Amino acid sequence: MSRFRSVVAGVGSYLPKNVLTNAALSKMVDTSDEWIRQRTGIHQRHIAAEGENTSDLGTIAAQRALQAAGMEAGEMDMLVVATATPDLTFPATATIIQKNIGMVRGFAFDVNAVCSGFLFALATADSFIARGQAKNALVIGAETFSRILDWEDRSTCVLFGDGAGAIVLSGEPGAPGMGERGVVHSYLRSDGRFTELLYVDGGPSSTKTVGHLRMSGNQVFRHAITNISSSIAKVLDDTGLTISDVDWFVPHQANQRILEGVSRRLGIPEERVITTVSQHGNTSAGSIPLALDAGVQDGRVKEGDLVLMEALGGGFTWGAALVRM
Repeated sequence: MSRFRSVVAGVGSYLPKNVLTNAALSKMVDTSDEWIRQRTGIHQRHIAAEGENTSDLGTIAAQRALQAAGMEAGEMDMLVVATATPDLTFPATATIIQKNIGMVRGFAFDVNAVCSGFLFALATADSFIARGQAKNALVIGAETFSRILDWEDRSTCVLFGDGAGAIVLSGEPGAPGMGERGVVHSYLRSDGRFTELLYVDGGPSSTKTVGHLRMSGNQVFRHAITNISSSIAKVLDDTGLTISDVDWFVPHQANQRILEGVSRRLGIPEERVITTVSQHGNTSAGSIPLALDAGVQDGRVKEGDLVLMEALGGGFTWGAALVRM
């Protein structure tokens, strides 16, 4: 039985200043603006500067989330970072951000579920808060995917960008109810049989190198639509809600065609889907909190709104989460 519910107290994000447009990318690899837009919906992406690490992006996003919450780093009991592109093999990028923001209490660690990472981190922090083991938590999704791309592979390098988003969760007494603010429900899955469809061909134990991202795009596309749709249906079925009850859908920003495919399958109105993929590209674990903050900043997502987030990432990992803002 939950003793506390995890309320979103603040949201923040950060994008590197360097913007790489499709036109500029077409001078680096055999592609074109039209080819990229038609297949992905992406117009541009942000790329971290030389020496700008995942922790740097996550630090700014965390500071902005804390500012939005009106809280200090010293009030945080835990900090969890979802990332597949850590600064170092160890220590955890979360501990570097912990140092950067001046958080001298509690604990910090990383979660790697690739593009689904933010949902896994959110569910993890929610569990600690629900059991009373943490009062306040920073949940961050941060990536520098530009560092693991093969810039000669036009099927992958056009898709990804760098960025970070963060939320502050604060525990309030009582289990989450349908009309109360907080994390209402989450659903997580993984299936390692599909590892070879989306992976990085390097690592400390296997190749002693960082490696590059490799993807079987058509197969990932099919799995994404099927698994994401089933995750949304599962969360709604578990909570007794319907599509019409949800105010905003905040999906992982992988590809505009995937977003449209899921929306068509489930009958989700286009005007209730927050999309940033055209401007951000796929920022992996950073994409959901980046999109959420975009909706908060432009006034669409308001306190009391019911938000459904979903994602699929390498592993495969996938899931969905329902949050009353």
